[in-house]
Amino acid sequence: MTSAATKTTCSQHRTVFGFPVCDMSWQEALALVSDLASSPSGQTQIFFLNANNANIMLADEEYRRVLEGRLVLPDGIGMDIASKSFNGVPFAANLNGTDFVPALLTYMAVGKRVGLIGGHPDVLSKAAARLREHSPWHEIIEIADGFFDKNDSAAVLEKLAAAKVDVLLVAMGTPLQEKWIGRNIAPEHARVVIGVGALFDFLAGRVPRAPEWVRRLRWEWAYRLWIEPKRLWYRYVVGIPVFLLRVMQHKIAGRRDHRS
Repeated sequence: MTSAATKTTCSQHRTVFGFPVCDMSWQEALALVSDLASSPSGQTQIFFLNANNANIMLADEEYRRVLEGRLVLPDGIGMDIASKSFNGVPFAANLNGTDFVPALLTYMAVGKRVGLIGGHPDVLSKAAARLREHSPWHEIIEIADGFFDKNDSAAVLEKLAAAKVDVLLVAMGTPLQEKWIGRNIAPEHARVVIGVGALFDFLAGRVPRAPEWVRRLRWEWAYRLWIEPKRLWYRYVVGIPVFLLRVMQHKIAGRRDHRS
């Protein structure tokens, strides 16, 4: 597995199931990642942790190892529930990737070379076109769709190296994208690498975003379940109770350890 050359970490974090997750405001996070993308060397890999990913992390040791040492940002109401339980306070901001990445591209006033890997070929091209419309001062480069042999990525990595991107967005879904990044992406490939999950599907319009009022109420997960019940029922109908149970168990275990 390729070692991440993370140049810096956030100044403060909150622990979720004993794992450090960065605790920053939107302004702080955007400024930090923008600075990292402008760095002349090194690399920072950025991943997002939500309730579903936390469930995976607790069951998948390789995935947890990949997250270690990376910049991990909180995504969704589940992280606030866990942080309130473990730390007494929620996170400063919900830094979900679907909103964070477009906001980051807007925030970075100086044009960057942004590489895209993942998604269906049609989704990739539509997502790239949408990003070009969103922030035309950046150069959006389609490196590869997601339909390549993940065990033989030489051709994709060669194309990526030749593209000399500043920011790389990888959309393969969790935990595949994080593991692939951890195994294959080296410091020379980009200054900032972000695992973006379903972002390309949202940008391409294949999956609609929840209305703004639904997002303000933190019910986007329910909207997604309604839109894609066959694909997401297990993640939410089973995954949410499992996550909440694990939060309770971890908190009880922590109290016992504190008393002993």
